Amino acid sequence: MKISHMQLLIHSLTSPKKLGAYRILSIGKVMQYAFLMITLITAFSFGQFINTGTAEIFGYSEIEQYAQNIQWIVYPIAIVFLFVLNTSIYFIKVSLYALAGLFFVRPMRRRGEYRQVWRTAVFASTWGTFLTMFGNLFILSQTVVTLSSIFITMLFIIVALTKYPVQK
Repeated sequence: MKISHMQLLIHSLTSPKKLGAYRILSIGKVMQYAFLMITLITAFSFGQFINTGTAEIFGYSEIEQYAQNIQWIVYPIAIVFLFVLNTSIYFIKVSLYALAGLFFVRPMRRRGEYRQVWRTAVFASTWGTFLTMFGNLFILSQTVVTLSSIFITMLFIIVALTKYPVQK
């Protein structure tokens, strides 16, 4: 199945029913999409770090001179740290969504394995990821943003599960 990352992104945002068909997509394409999302999260997090984090770190008068000398090393370390941290959080989050989605497969009388639900969860978590990223820009409660992203992601997974083959 030849499909571009842009098509995957558009379908992940607009059509939860098509996500059920992506359960048979190759794991390589799914991982590419996952790392594309992780890269977006990391770039956004790094932008927030540059705008707010450095002022807090380098704002102390005692270390201001020392900080100016080592500031060039802080940014590469920060971006590597953010990438590793975002990768682990993203994969844990998707794995938990897939596990929760797996509990809906049997009651819905659908055939599906964990690996297929995991692939679906990668695409279904797109809205939740964007909502979490941009929720920090607005004055919203983190609890509301988190619960909304969980609800939207699980809704997309459940709608996608309706397109899985029926159990015999």
